[in-house]
Amino acid sequence: QVQLVESGGGSVQAGGSLRLSCAASGSTYRWQCMGWFRQAPGKEREWVAAIDGTGSTGYADSVKGRFTISKDNAANSLYLQMNNLKPEDTAMYSCAARTTGLCSRSYDAYAYWGQGTQVAVSS
Repeated sequence: QVQLVESGGGSVQAGGSLRLSCAASGSTYRWQCMGWFRQAPGKEREWVAAIDGTGSTGYADSVKGRFTISKDNAANSLYLQMNNLKPEDTAMYSCAARTTGLCSRSYDAYAYWGQGTQVAVSS
């Protein structure tokens, strides 16, 4: 059984940085796509970024130029480097993965999810 476990969340001031990690345990897969989503209180879950099996990446317009997604296949880990954080980045961040198909901005395209890590950015 595959498990995804996020870490690295916390509280920072606007302009600060955080690096989120997502470790996959259990059976190993050659992931077709891994991504990050976030959900703020009272808002819908929002796609943040994704990376496919070739290393190609995609970002939501709201984070482009500030966030960087990367992965380490040998370590079965996914990362999200977040720079120049803004209060509107405050949310629960979750990693997600799928073993078939292309990357998608739709959360229901992903079969595997972590429990999330909280990010709070103060002004």
